[in-house]
Amino acid sequence: MAAAQPPRALPLLLLLLCAAFSFHVEAAHGASGGAHGLGVNYGRVADDIPSPRRSVELLRAAGAGSVKIYDANPGVLRALAGTRWPVSIMVPNEIIPDIAASPAAADRWVADNLVPYYPATRVKFLLVGNEILSDYSIANSTWARLVPAMENIHLSLRKRGISSVKIGTTLAMDALADGAFPRPPSAAAFRPDIAGSVVRPLLHFLNGTNSYYFVDAYPYFVWAGNNLTVPLDYALFQGGRTRYVDPGTGLTYTNLLDEMLDAVAIAMAKLGYGGVKLAVAETGWPNGCDYDQIGGNVHNAAIYNRNLAARMAKNPGTPLRPGAKMPVFVFSLYNEDLKGGPGTERHWGLYYANGTAVYEVDLTGRRPLCSYPPLPAPENNTPYKGPIWCVMSPAASKKLNETAVGNALSYACGQGNGTCDAIQPGKKCYLPNTTVAHASYAFNSYWQQFRRTGATCYFNNLAEQTIKDPSKCLQTPYVLKVQSISFLFGHAVSICNSFN
Repeated sequence: MAAAQPPRALPLLLLLLCAAFSFHVEAAHGASGGAHGLGVNYGRVADDIPSPRRSVELLRAAGAGSVKIYDANPGVLRALAGTRWPVSIMVPNEIIPDIAASPAAADRWVADNLVPYYPATRVKFLLVGNEILSDYSIANSTWARLVPAMENIHLSLRKRGISSVKIGTTLAMDALADGAFPRPPSAAAFRPDIAGSVVRPLLHFLNGTNSYYFVDAYPYFVWAGNNLTVPLDYALFQGGRTRYVDPGTGLTYTNLLDEMLDAVAIAMAKLGYGGVKLAVAETGWPNGCDYDQIGGNVHNAAIYNRNLAARMAKNPGTPLRPGAKMPVFVFSLYNEDLKGGPGTERHWGLYYANGTAVYEVDLTGRRPLCSYPPLPAPENNTPYKGPIWCVMSPAASKKLNETAVGNALSYACGQGNGTCDAIQPGKKCYLPNTTVAHASYAFNSYWQQFRRTGATCYFNNLAEQTIKDPSKCLQTPYVLKVQSISFLFGHAVSICNSFN
């Protein structure tokens, strides 16, 4: 990845250096970067995760320095009281239009969701919405109302004399025209559909309130989509001699995250707001993934987060903004098993849902990297090329939810052409007449038809991928006791209870 240094684009370089200078000065005077230790995103889209108070203990054990939640949950905010951690709370996407239209609605939200807990809970950031510019279904209803909603929230805080809470919003890397990997970073720019109408007013607001541009930046996704050209070590902060030189600025990069952050900073500078501070709202690496994904494993996740913590403890900034301090939040506290989508979505946690650590990590970055115990060897850093099936998961098979399985079967069998014909009475895959066998057939038949257009093997946490050939019409190996009932899609199947 090494590149010869070309002639520099002087006008762009001068523009960026002027913006970067303000960050160097601010860092020298102790710009706020939060408490010691990386922040943690505390998501709760999961079954049976520990209580908020136990979660605080786990956050402390990991060395967390701040906490970000995706709402303003009262139990969580009460549990965080007295911890002195900077806390980030969030206004849900769906109420942004109402808050934009009514200062009174904004004030009620602040009164109900911030005032009862502040300042005992040290709320530092109030984020209005989560990645709304990635959701085209709300483009007409919400995008243009983002900044007015932020302004109304700000007005409410000022009226109450609350000046220490900064207002922002989180945006994914797809706010840039070239998405998460605009190489070179100097070529980065915001998407034309949002640059002038949404992002410029947003940057004006952030600049005027001395707040941060919160970006969700995941080197994992960039590497996974470009693993033939981007070395894994470069994405894991282990690049060694690997370097990338931006031909537009001459800046040298030693890791992928710095490239992504400087791309955002450069895009902001092109809109005239190169001085707006950056915060990393989400970053991390998945500790597991589906068979048709790559590199999601405990080894890589531990290496990424350990190296990230050690790096950020030194406040290095980026090549464009050396020494600039920034809040950084790792995603996430728990593996969240109720999140839909591909397998990576459910495998970002520092902890399993039962509260045991997925791997050891010190988010303060003070623990020597050589002191950690050995990690399991990665087994999926290259793409799996064999056959894959989608079947009902063992966990769902053992705890059958008749309604959930019936709904999933109805959905799968109602899609495509002949998706479930083979499991109709008298057809070749009708036997064994069990719920598990029929559900596995339906899930797999649906997934094989639609996986290339974005379908996932999930079915509301009922299904999982396997590379073990189920054969014989996906017959499962479980010993089953059968009770026959009729399901909605019009043929007899059975409800099965697994023996212990």
